Amino acid sequence: MAATEFKITARVYYEDTDAAGIVYHANYLKFMERARTEWLRQLGYDQQQLAREHQVGFVVRKMTIDFILPAKLDDEIEVVSTLERCGRASMIFAQTVSRANEALCRAEVKVGCINLQTGSPQPMAEALYREIKNAG
Repeated sequence: MAATEFKITARVYYEDTDAAGIVYHANYLKFMERARTEWLRQLGYDQQQLAREHQVGFVVRKMTIDFILPAKLDDEIEVVSTLERCGRASMIFAQTVSRANEALCRAEVKVGCINLQTGSPQPMAEALYREIKNAG
């Protein structure tokens, strides 16, 4: 599978920072979550639609993260998401948060597909799986 990058930009707001004026570490996860959500949306799917029509959702199963440099108040950041692997019930993303082409944070994120009624792993519907696999 040839990996394709998906990018979003965001601004660092006061609410994203800690007392030192730098992005609080947990907020990088929010930026990455938004990027994966927008990636899914540009494929034509949204979380509510998947829940309503298929009773499935995507959850973070595992994450390895490396904090390199701090983002600061008012910085414009870019979040790049690359689908590295796609299985029927899980995906692995490489994600980088950067400022002016300088990496601030890198993560490998394993996302699982679950049945929202039971919380158990569930394979994606065939059409969704094919579309996601082809998008990567």
